[in-house]
Amino acid sequence: MFYSLATRPSRSIQRPSSPLVSNGALDSFLNDTFSSLSGVRSAHSATVEDGEQAYSLQLDVPGLAKEQLDIGIEGDVVRVASKADAARSVKAAWRFPLEIDASASAAKLENGVLTLTLAKKIPVSNVTQLAIS
Repeated sequence: MFYSLATRPSRSIQRPSSPLVSNGALDSFLNDTFSSLSGVRSAHSATVEDGEQAYSLQLDVPGLAKEQLDIGIEGDVVRVASKADAARSVKAAWRFPLEIDASASAAKLENGVLTLTLAKKIPVSNVTQLAIS
C-alpha cells in the first residue's frame, strides 16, 4: 500500500444567474479560482524512484529548515511532518514494498527540496536444510 499527499475534492459554486445581474468576467474568474483550489498540485510535489539498493524520495518543502522537519521510519513506512513552530504545515506518509534500513538511509534538504535516500532492507532467508536419514 502506498500513501501519498491527499488532494481536496473538487468544489463547484452554484450562483443563481439573474438576467438583471450578469458579469461574465466575474463568473469566469470565480470558476477558474475555485477550480484551481481542487487541483492535484500537491500530489506532484513528491517523487519516488525505485533503485536497485535504495528508494529515492524527493519532496518539495519550500520555506522550511531542516530543524523544522521530523522524519520517521518504521518498517516499510516513512513519515515526514513539520514541527509545530514551522512556517507551514507538511504531513505525508509513504509505504514501500520492502522494509527500510534506517541506519543506512540519509536525508538532505537543499533549496526547498527534501531528498531521502532510503536503503532497502534485503530479507534474509532463515531456511534450514534437514538431512534425510
